Amino acid sequence: MKFTELDLPQPVLKGIEAVGFTDLTPVQEESIPLALAGKDVAGQAQTGTGKTAAFLIALFTRLLQSKSKTSNNPRALIIAPTRELVVQIWEDAKGLGAFCPFKLQPIFGGVDYEKQRQALQDGVDVIIATPGRLIDYAKQGVFSFHRIEALVIDEADRMFDMGFIKDLRYIMRKLPPFEKRQTMLYSATLSHRVMELAYEFMDLAEKVSVAPEQVTAERVEQVLYHVGRREKFALLLGLMKKMEDPCRMLLFVNTKREAEHLTGRLKVNGYKAEVISGDIPQKKRMRILDDFKANRLHYLVGTDVASRGIHIDGVTHVVNYDLPQDPEDYVHRIGRTARAGASGLAISFADEDLVFYLSDIEGYIGFSIPAVFPENEDFCHDYKRYVPRKKVPADDRRRPAEKGRKPPRRRTGRSKGGTKPGGGSSAK
Repeated sequence: MKFTELDLPQPVLKGIEAVGFTDLTPVQEESIPLALAGKDVAGQAQTGTGKTAAFLIALFTRLLQSKSKTSNNPRALIIAPTRELVVQIWEDAKGLGAFCPFKLQPIFGGVDYEKQRQALQDGVDVIIATPGRLIDYAKQGVFSFHRIEALVIDEADRMFDMGFIKDLRYIMRKLPPFEKRQTMLYSATLSHRVMELAYEFMDLAEKVSVAPEQVTAERVEQVLYHVGRREKFALLLGLMKKMEDPCRMLLFVNTKREAEHLTGRLKVNGYKAEVISGDIPQKKRMRILDDFKANRLHYLVGTDVASRGIHIDGVTHVVNYDLPQDPEDYVHRIGRTARAGASGLAISFADEDLVFYLSDIEGYIGFSIPAVFPENEDFCHDYKRYVPRKKVPADDRRRPAEKGRKPPRRRTGRSKGGTKPGGGSSAK
């Protein structure tokens, strides 16, 4: 089905044409007609299936039809669990809504507080936000929820995982009643707790499930290497040396410490890599992601905070340097590649510490990942060693000695008066 077959306003159609969309994806074909008819939608769809465009097209169409004026109280609200996802939705919204007269404003922590506050006071049609800072502005009276005509909750399952459910319920209780607004909810899994949220705050939501039997993206080639923990880096370098340039690779680990360590090892061996995790300041994270999108950076190492927040076309390889403990995280990680109809390769390392999670992952995705036992030529054993800098606690740091000044002599046990350690006097 083509977008021109839908009854869409001209500004929306022009935006769709400008970003190069022609045919609807399965999730768009099932959910957009329902949303255009005014129905609430609860959709199950993996990342990379076009769900963001699905809810943006329906949202813009509704706002154009209502013809309300812009004010400091928003008309639509999109809630997402991570800052990176907010930025990605905002960028997609600017493209699809380029010919619509809407003011879009992202709201999230880690960036200029007063600048976002002023933007809300100046007037906005659509807010795209993480829950925390949004509630902060609302409680201060910077804006009100009473004019909200449409609500979108993206990656609802992640809201639960990240502890946002209380904030989400607070927001939804401040909105107009569900019969006076339209709600669209999207989630990788429509679990019992997600559907409970839908039953409580949505108006008889139409459930849309796209290919539930196909949990992982069809165009992702998956391969698993059984390798010892101490040999993983040598295998990684050996595989990287065989890859064709240019490549754009995401590497996932389970801890922030391991992310920093792996990034250091890659840099020492000549690979331009950066780390993205929850400890990185927001401005630096955005700069790193911009470099990765612009192909100025080819290797990005991240924890699972990145697996849900990075939506970048053109990622050629995903490496699970550490197997994830949660099977759903495996799906979200490898979903960073093979987006928008492209193909991609997902490589996973199963070492002696993490191989125990493999059976749960394969049970969740419904098949066994093709396994390979690497040969000696697959390893790169002549790599450079990386020695991380030790962080010295502030209390242990000493001021450098002044130039020409000798360090103090250690005491030998004698006192000023010449008393020996045993208590006797040295005087004769």
